[in-house]
Amino acid sequence: MCLRPKDPQWNQALDDNVASQGPQGLSLRLGGMRVKSAIYAADRGRFTRSRSRLVSRLSEAGIEDERVLEAMGTVPRHTLIPEVLWGEAYKDQALPIGEGQTISAPGIVARMTQALALTGDERVLEIGTGSGYQAAVLSGLVASVVSVERIPQLAHEARKNLDTLQVTNVTIHEGDGTCGWPSSGPYDRILVTAGGPELPEPVLLQLKVGGALVGPFGPRDAQQLLRVVRQDQKRFSQQTLGACNFVDLIGEHGWAA
Repeated sequence: MCLRPKDPQWNQALDDNVASQGPQGLSLRLGGMRVKSAIYAADRGRFTRSRSRLVSRLSEAGIEDERVLEAMGTVPRHTLIPEVLWGEAYKDQALPIGEGQTISAPGIVARMTQALALTGDERVLEIGTGSGYQAAVLSGLVASVVSVERIPQLAHEARKNLDTLQVTNVTIHEGDGTCGWPSSGPYDRILVTAGGPELPEPVLLQLKVGGALVGPFGPRDAQQLLRVVRQDQKRFSQQTLGACNFVDLIGEHGWAA
């Protein structure tokens, strides 16, 4: 049975404050995300051009949503991975973040985000927080994000990462993501960031009518990225977006640990 775990202290969303001047510099509001100018000042010479080149490559690869491209060019991916890997941060590849998990390649993050067809007002459920990269990208594109991470250390690190970036509209919960997070649902969009053998029914049922779910499902050696739209209370339509390769979605309604 899917049970709702007790929330750790870091699960509380931060207050959505306005931009302010403080000892660390001016806080800049970027969509749903505020990033201290001190971070940008330190980063600009080394990684801003790398992000710009990344955005160009994503555009050439078929990412057409300008809001998605802007978000991909805004989030400092290198701050969400171990420092030893910073030189690889803006290459289109998955990278290890510890606990046997990876941060998804920017290309697949952009592709999945675009497939959600976001307008800006959505409440989004994310299954698999990882280091917080996908949540950071979403934060500037939607009203709010509820993210569920099964590994306590990653949940804790992701909260610290998002706090550093002054993300104010993402709440992280520790728990079995294959059960979703029903107490905050239903959701306009759901994004699953790990590969499951099949669509987890409890998660699917937390989708609003007219809402969309995007995620990888199928056998480990033949995963397909799917987009599922809830037509009404009982009917769903499904579109296959192509082959993909993700770490396992582990839980009661996913792969066994």
